[in-house]
Amino acid sequence: MKTTSQKKSNRLPQESKLVVPQAQTPETPKQDSRLPIDTEARKHNRTLPTEKVLALLQQQDRRLWELAEVVGKWIWVSFSESPAPTVRQTLAQLGFHWNRTRQAWQHPCGQFRLSSAGDPHEKYPTYNPADVTTN
Repeated sequence: MKTTSQKKSNRLPQESKLVVPQAQTPETPKQDSRLPIDTEARKHNRTLPTEKVLALLQQQDRRLWELAEVVGKWIWVSFSESPAPTVRQTLAQLGFHWNRTRQAWQHPCGQFRLSSAGDPHEKYPTYNPADVTTN
C-alpha cells in the first residue's frame, strides 16, 4: 500500500487562531456614598411609636416632618427627586428604610410587617401631621 507523507504542523489552521483578549483594567467597585450612622440608635428608633417618631422628625428636620405622611401606624416620606446624602443619613438614623416599590422612605413605628398586597392607602387611614392643627 502506497502512502503519502503529509507534513505535520504544530500550528493551528489559519481560520481557527485563538483570540486572546487584551488586558482589561479591573472595574473599580462602586463607592459607598452613604454617611455613617449609629446602628444601635437606628435599631432603637425603629421600635418607637408613631408620635415619638414624628416628634423626633420635627426636631431633627422640620422640612422632613412637613413631607411626612402617616399611613396606618407607619410614617412615609416621599421626595420628587433623590434627597441629599445628609437627608438620607438623617432618615436612616431615625430608623427609616427605603422602599423601592413604593418609592418612599418608610418607618415601621414598631409595627413590623412584611410587604402588603395592594396599596396601604386603601386599607389604612392616612394624614399629614403638618396639616393637622393642634389646639
